[in-house]
Amino acid sequence: MSNTVVLKVEGMSCNNCVKHVTVALEELPGISEIEVNLAEAKVSFRTTGAASEEQIQEAIEDAGYDVVGE
Repeated sequence: MSNTVVLKVEGMSCNNCVKHVTVALEELPGISEIEVNLAEAKVSFRTTGAASEEQIQEAIEDAGYDVVGE
């Protein structure tokens, strides 16, 4: 079973940002259906729970962006 997660992410401004966040999340286990909305500064994805919330946040922050909420 998977859940949809939506995170507010600051610092994204272009298609390269979309790519960086998408690639960072794709490398984590159990993450799929990643969608980045630049206009709303949101990232949504489905997760099976194989990656912890901390791992997800760390992957986004390591890509250079700030997770600021849900």
